Amino acid sequence: MSGRHEKEKGVNVQVLLRCRPFSEEELKNNAPQVVTCNEYQREVSVSQNIAGKHFDRVFTFDKVFGPSAQQKDLYEQAVVPIVNEVLEGFNCTIFAYGQTGTGKTYTMEGECKRSKTGLNGELPPGAGVIPRAVKQIFDTLESQNAEYSVKVTFLELYNEEITDLLAPEEISKVALEDKQKKQLPLMEDGKGGVLVRGLEEEIVTSASEIFTLLERGSAKRRTAETLLNKQSSRSHSLFTITIHIKEATPEGEELIKCGKLNLVDLAGSENISRSGARDGRAREAGEINKSLLTLGRVINALVEHLAHVPYRDSKLTRLLRDSLGGRTKTCIIATVSPAVHCLEETLSTLDYAHRAKHIKNKPEVNQKMMKSTLIKDLYGEIERLKAEVYAAREKNGVYIPKERYYQEESERKAMAEQIEQMGVVLETNQKQVEELQDKYVAEVRECSNLNCKLEVTEKNLDNTKKLLAKTEEELKKCRYDLKEKDYIISEQKKAENALAHQACVLQSDLEKALKDNASLFLKIGREDKLNTDNRVVVNNYQIELAEQLGSLCNIVASSMSQQNEHLHFVENLCHSFSDTHNKAVLDMKKKVKAGKALYFSHLEAVQNIVRLHKASSNAALEEISTLGSSNMQSMEEFLQSEGAEAASIFNDLQRTIESHQEEMALFARELRQRFNVSIEQTKDISEYTSGVLHKISEESTRLQNHATQTEEVQMKSIASFQKAYEDQSKSDAEKLIADMTNLVYNHIRRQQDLVDARLVDMKESAMANKKFLNTHVSSVEGITTDAKRKWQAFATQAENDAKDSADYSAAKHCRMEELLQQCVSTAESAFKQCKHTQELVTEMGGKHASEIVSLTRKASDTNEQHDAEIDIARVTAEEDVAKNSEDAIRYIDSVSELKQESISGILDRVQAHTKTLETFKSDHSCQASSVREKAEETFQQRYMDYEPSGTTPIRSEQDVPSKGSIESLRAMPMEALVEEFRENNSFESFESKELKPSLIPRSPLSQIN
Repeated sequence: MSGRHEKEKGVNVQVLLRCRPFSEEELKNNAPQVVTCNEYQREVSVSQNIAGKHFDRVFTFDKVFGPSAQQKDLYEQAVVPIVNEVLEGFNCTIFAYGQTGTGKTYTMEGECKRSKTGLNGELPPGAGVIPRAVKQIFDTLESQNAEYSVKVTFLELYNEEITDLLAPEEISKVALEDKQKKQLPLMEDGKGGVLVRGLEEEIVTSASEIFTLLERGSAKRRTAETLLNKQSSRSHSLFTITIHIKEATPEGEELIKCGKLNLVDLAGSENISRSGARDGRAREAGEINKSLLTLGRVINALVEHLAHVPYRDSKLTRLLRDSLGGRTKTCIIATVSPAVHCLEETLSTLDYAHRAKHIKNKPEVNQKMMKSTLIKDLYGEIERLKAEVYAAREKNGVYIPKERYYQEESERKAMAEQIEQMGVVLETNQKQVEELQDKYVAEVRECSNLNCKLEVTEKNLDNTKKLLAKTEEELKKCRYDLKEKDYIISEQKKAENALAHQACVLQSDLEKALKDNASLFLKIGREDKLNTDNRVVVNNYQIELAEQLGSLCNIVASSMSQQNEHLHFVENLCHSFSDTHNKAVLDMKKKVKAGKALYFSHLEAVQNIVRLHKASSNAALEEISTLGSSNMQSMEEFLQSEGAEAASIFNDLQRTIESHQEEMALFARELRQRFNVSIEQTKDISEYTSGVLHKISEESTRLQNHATQTEEVQMKSIASFQKAYEDQSKSDAEKLIADMTNLVYNHIRRQQDLVDARLVDMKESAMANKKFLNTHVSSVEGITTDAKRKWQAFATQAENDAKDSADYSAAKHCRMEELLQQCVSTAESAFKQCKHTQELVTEMGGKHASEIVSLTRKASDTNEQHDAEIDIARVTAEEDVAKNSEDAIRYIDSVSELKQESISGILDRVQAHTKTLETFKSDHSCQASSVREKAEETFQQRYMDYEPSGTTPIRSEQDVPSKGSIESLRAMPMEALVEEFRENNSFESFESKELKPSLIPRSPLSQIN
């Protein structure tokens, strides 16, 4: 719905403004600039000086391009979207409008020739809208890879005559009078648009072809030099590009999309007096201005929504009919000059462009045609052209076909009807002229009557002037008297006003004082009332607090009595417990004293026994020490005597042993080295042998496991074969019983196959087992051969080492025998001496030992006796201590039971007392909280403080006027005022002075004094 509403509402015409830079001549003349462009805010301001005052007029457009704007900027910002809409199937129009010499042709065409330096045929920077649009169209069509056709037309409108700029050369060179006869007619197409009959349509396939056609057509355009432009266009040009693009629908149907782009370059409006146009140029300028004036009237009619739009008043407006208020999207490029000498034309162009912004078009997409429909229309056009050619060739009657004749007849009838309508309009205009003439005669008659009345009025005026002079003299006297009275009244009024003002001030001070007193009395009343209420609240709170405190005291007294009872009871319990505890302690003391005495008696007995044992031990030890000392002395004497002989023997033996020791150390070192080497070899052989034995054991275990597995597999296969054979035999026996003759052969064959299959499996398993055993046997053989080789090497090495050791041992053995013989002889002598010494020592030791044994035997007997006595004493002490400890334990248990009973009684009373205290605490907290709440309610809510109301007056000092100041306000007497006025204002000078208005306004007839 919104899209439909916008479609019905229409789209405004897009208006752009471009201001050219100063020309060389304008720069030489230092022409002032009156046009300022603001491209960002899209505004153009024009400076004007009217009657010595400076004015700035501001115009707003869709886009504004200043003097520094390039062709590329204008095209990319304004024209690219329009060309894209043409390719989408819209009809679009771009035309340039402006004063001559402002750059319309440059904007539209620019430099049409292609760049010679570009690789891809790029356009030069000065290329205009038309070549850039052509390049964009072909670039887009080629990028879409769609089938298309492009047709162009190029016409010129000169002096209201249409000329085809793309016509062949022989036609364009026809004489002028023939050309007048062959002007292209402008006709209605029956769809609200217009068409030019006989206009040449060129089909193009590339942009270069269009550039060639543009150059050819532009060369034919009528241009001339004027004072404003060296190459001024003297005609309007219309370059049209029609594009047909083939599209395929999802259903496979081919459709033709059509878009049309109209590029219009209007001739510039000019002032004939400034452009210097004469004769033919003046006529050209008149026709140009006439067509542009019609275009302006059409724009005004469209903006003001008039019922009649004068499209038919000019061929230019008829050509642009669809672009202005029709179904075409239109863009107007208005060009202006910044110089001051073009200010009038610049303002006209800006007003025209600003009005054109409000034109609304209703653009519609061209309906897509089916390919067959387009071909059919083309066939009809071809047939029509054939008929025209045939009629022209035969020259039979009228040289046009009947359809064209009928069409022209219908146009002629339409023109006749239009003439009739214009006749009716003329008649109505004549009637209006006659009515205006009648009104003119009536106005003339009325004018003559008014002249007579004017003469009578002039006579009355003279009489009135005389009366006026007398009246003015009297008026002067009256005014002087009135001025005098006004002066007196004003002075008295001044005094009266001053007194009245002073009275008002005093009255306001008095009223303020009364109000302050009233507010003070109100404040005092509020405070008294508040104090009374607070006193009542405090009294009530005091009574309630006394009651609550009395009840609280009663509760405390009852609680104190209960606590005293509890304390008395606890005190009695404690006294009874302390009495029983004291008794128990006394008994315990008696028993402890008795046990202590008994323990002391036992200890004394033990001490006596220990003393006896100590005395006997000391005597035995003294005897042993005396024997030991005597033995030591005898041993020392003997050893000293024998020591000298033993020392000489041992010295000899020591020297011999040292020499033997060195030789033995060397021999032991060499023997140790050889032994170490043999040990290492033996260790290696043993390790290798253990490894070989381990491998052999592993191989044997593997072989054993494999043998067992093989045996199990064979047993299982034999059992399964036996079972299968039995099952098959049973089933076959049953079948043989059923049908013996038919199945004997099959039975034998199946049994044979089953046996063969089983035998094959057993053979395969046997082969696998054999293969496995062969591999193991080979591995064991390798191990044994390797071990045999190692053992042989070890044996040879051990044999060699044994031979070397034997030789070395034999040599050392001889040396050791010699040394041993020397040692034996020395040892024999030492042995004999030692034997003699040993026998003497043994004899003395035997004697000493027998004596010590007898002494020790006596000491041991004594110790055994002492131990028996101590054991008896210990047993009796232990029995007494055990008996006493049992009695003490029993007594302590009884005391602990009594203590536990007393403690449980005290705990019961304490728990009861705790509950009583908890109830007392809850009651006390409730009473205290109620007292606290009552206090908060009383002193926070009911007890009110005085709040200031803000109405209490502020103390201020009154300004009381003095009697002298009041007397100074009194007015002067009447006679003094009159004399003062006459001195300042004489009657003769009163006329020349300007009367001043009275200071005190009054009514005209108010009484004075």
